[in-house]
Amino acid sequence: MEAAEQTDPTEPPLPPLVDHHCHGVVRSELSSAAFEAFLTESDAPAALGTTFFDSQLGFAVRRWCPPLLGLEPHCPPAHYLARRRELGLREVTRRLLSAAGICEFLVDTGLPGNLTTPQELALAAGGTAHEIVRLEQLAERIADTSLTADDFLAGVADGIREAARTATGFKSVAAYRYGLDFEPDPPGPGAVHTAAGHWLARRGQGGTAAARITDPVLLRHLLWSAAYTGLPLQLHTGFGDPDLRLDRCDPLALTDFIRAVRPTGCTLILLHGYPYHRGAAYLAAVFPHVYADVGLALSHTGARAGAVLAEMLELAPFGKVLFSTDAYGLPELYVVGARLFREALTGLLTHWVADGAWSRRDARRVAALLGADNARRVYGLGTPAPREG
Repeated sequence: MEAAEQTDPTEPPLPPLVDHHCHGVVRSELSSAAFEAFLTESDAPAALGTTFFDSQLGFAVRRWCPPLLGLEPHCPPAHYLARRRELGLREVTRRLLSAAGICEFLVDTGLPGNLTTPQELALAAGGTAHEIVRLEQLAERIADTSLTADDFLAGVADGIREAARTATGFKSVAAYRYGLDFEPDPPGPGAVHTAAGHWLARRGQGGTAAARITDPVLLRHLLWSAAYTGLPLQLHTGFGDPDLRLDRCDPLALTDFIRAVRPTGCTLILLHGYPYHRGAAYLAAVFPHVYADVGLALSHTGARAGAVLAEMLELAPFGKVLFSTDAYGLPELYVVGARLFREALTGLLTHWVADGAWSRRDARRVAALLGADNARRVYGLGTPAPREG
């Protein structure tokens, strides 16, 4: 019997979740090594004699996913991967996504690879999906067909305006491309034009690095262009793969930008944050247009997820914290992200109710806010249709 079936009926129930930041899953079968690569942010092999299953995330996958494929919890990784191949990718994806308990997905479509579309993801899960447009990927795609700086900047303006008509929000990985310690104010037209010309010239010389938009002037131009649309803007903060400098990803470095952007009416959502999630909680507490999540930090901290979530909830107003998995590539990451969030939040709320610090009514209300209602309000998703039962 799974843990959810053993839950005390007096515990605060959690509703179906809205995953406000996630990605597609792979469409092709994976080797064991390729599967394990999705269990780490490292770009190197696991330590000699170990695998990436030897981590909090790896153990969480082995705890929650095998029963959904007809295996015992904590079965050996080789057994799990063999069962996965036996069932086939389509069936595994359907089983895992439909069991995650997520009813709505806000999908960042800016990652490369043979990944499911938002619609394919939602179909497999039996839910609905919306697109989050990644600014840097949008700009790079426009640059591919731009001959001059004028062409590029006009294309960016048109691209962001067009995306704002259908997307639910924007996302920036400026933390990866430069860091969060950029100048806060919008750059002037002359500086933007000059930076665009220099970048296009470097791109013309070839090379993967040159193709990426890393100039802080252009990154700021993208951020401000998105902010002026009024749509929510997601910002990566905190840990990720070695492509970033973690010391330059502290969300507190955004303080002046947060102040400057406030008059636009743009809502900022600080993603992940770890190990700076307490700083993100502070920013959400003092600025009305700032929200935060702990995202993939819960998956990667596994059995310690409750401690991380508790630290976020020390200071962040309960109407300012959102749920996300940041799942990418593996449907298992949706299961783990959702399950660890539910387990962590239920454990905290149950403890606080038992201690008399919270009422059961308030615990249920806060659970609904964090799991779905905050995201619905921030992204304008509306109220879901009433569920039977």
